[in-house]
Amino acid sequence: QVRLVESGGGSVQAGGSLRLSCAASGSAYNSPCMGWFHQAPGKEREWVVGIYTNNGAAYYADSVKGRFTISQDNARNTVSLQMASLKPEDTAMYYCAYGPICSLTPRTYSYWGQGTQVTVSE
Repeated sequence: QVRLVESGGGSVQAGGSLRLSCAASGSAYNSPCMGWFHQAPGKEREWVVGIYTNNGAAYYADSVKGRFTISQDNARNTVSLQMASLKPEDTAMYYCAYGPICSLTPRTYSYWGQGTQVTVSE
């Protein structure tokens, strides 16, 4: 069983930065992927970024490449998402996810955090 607890998020003006963190307790899978999805009201949950915790290989959605950076602290079983140059279209609930592979598909991930809101104003 894995429990994910997110922190960070908040409100910022366009062009600003925010940092999200996700702490995992427990473990599953040999080479788990921890990732972030976001979901805006009325829209599908959409993959943002994923990282394999065993080797640090990271993958980004085209919409966030060059703006978002995922990192991990293995000692604390935590991944962080540094978001820069934020745009109003980044506004969404952000969810941490944990699964056996890094995938764009939400159903791939077995464990989810509670979500944290990111709001970017003009």
